[in-house]
Amino acid sequence: MIKIVAVTEENRKWTDIDIKDVDFSQYKWWWIDFSEPDSEEIKQLDTALHFHPLAIEDCIHSLQRPKLDYYDDFSFFVTHAIRAESLEQREIDFFIGSNYVVTFHHWDSTEVQQVWDRLMQQEDLTGWDEYRVFYEVLDKVVDNFFPIVYHLEDLINQVEENPEDKPMDVLLDQLFDLRHELLRLRHTINPIRDLFYRMLSSHRLDGIRERREYFADIYDHLMKLSEMVASNREITNDIRDNFISVNSYQQNKVIQVLTVITSIFAPLTFIAGIYGMNFVNMPELEWQYGYHASLAVMFIITVSMIIWFKKKGWFG
Repeated sequence: MIKIVAVTEENRKWTDIDIKDVDFSQYKWWWIDFSEPDSEEIKQLDTALHFHPLAIEDCIHSLQRPKLDYYDDFSFFVTHAIRAESLEQREIDFFIGSNYVVTFHHWDSTEVQQVWDRLMQQEDLTGWDEYRVFYEVLDKVVDNFFPIVYHLEDLINQVEENPEDKPMDVLLDQLFDLRHELLRLRHTINPIRDLFYRMLSSHRLDGIRERREYFADIYDHLMKLSEMVASNREITNDIRDNFISVNSYQQNKVIQVLTVITSIFAPLTFIAGIYGMNFVNMPELEWQYGYHASLAVMFIITVSMIIWFKKKGWFG
């Protein structure tokens, strides 16, 4: 679907325009949105708008890395939004010329739709132009990252506190899933942060320089998001290391208990094995007090070893 709005010098909106009738010189500025376009609508990027073939190719092959390309009469931006439910990256492309902005996305972008609805509801369009639209969409994209990061932080806290007393193997599985989601977020946020750094450093984007404080504010949000993701990954590292340490400690305690039991029963088994042999001429076999003496020796050995292990602190 292609939506078009043109703004006159008197800041009035016109929307009843066919893509084939677009003439950027007729109005003060334009916004054309390609939302989930079919093959015929995609062709209009070339036949009606005459954009560079390389930029059109980047639009067709989605999930390019966020980037900025300069062409003769427009700048081309690739950015990424993200779906909160699946953390799936979704690409939004921008063509920005001297008095127009063209947005292109293969999916129904809530961020673009929110800005479009806001523009349609505005009575006074003073202060709106192609770079204002660009800023508003990117601001929505970046703002939508925060609830996702906050939600992951809450899940990490639940894993750390373990209020449901889940077994450790279940907690480790959840922790590794969270680390994977944080990694996906990092792969989305950091490239956009680098793109904003390049945009703010560019001397060819007059519209961004005129609104530098606004785009710098988005860049600050991206820096904060990047630090939050990195911090949460470090927290998951600490939790993982603590789980592994606790698990190793518990295993060592079990091994220690088994070692004590084995050490106590080893000499008793040795004595029982000696007197369980079926030789005829064994001493003490016919002694009246042999059975009681062997039990007494076993008891003394057991008590002595328990006392010795206790002094060594194995029962602490």
